[in-house]
Amino acid sequence: MPNQVPDIINGLFELFGGLVIWLNVRRLVKDKEVKGVSWFVMAFFAAWGYWNLYYYPYLGQTFSFIGGVFVVTANSAWVVLYFWYRRK
Repeated sequence: MPNQVPDIINGLFELFGGLVIWLNVRRLVKDKEVKGVSWFVMAFFAAWGYWNLYYYPYLGQTFSFIGGVFVVTANSAWVVLYFWYRRK
């Protein structure tokens, strides 16, 4: 069994990152508009997150995968809500 400490640390960073991104999602729902943030940046990091959902299991990094789920769902929710509110 390889050393899991790096996976656990990365997983905690991913988990915390996802929780912080959910604060942006909450703010977007409250404000119902976006100013000063590019949707492309959030979409890029969502895409990177989807890649990580493939890559982390490939590397055997279970904790990073779990944290990555939080990041990718938060980023994806933000992008969807951005386009939802932009159409109104």
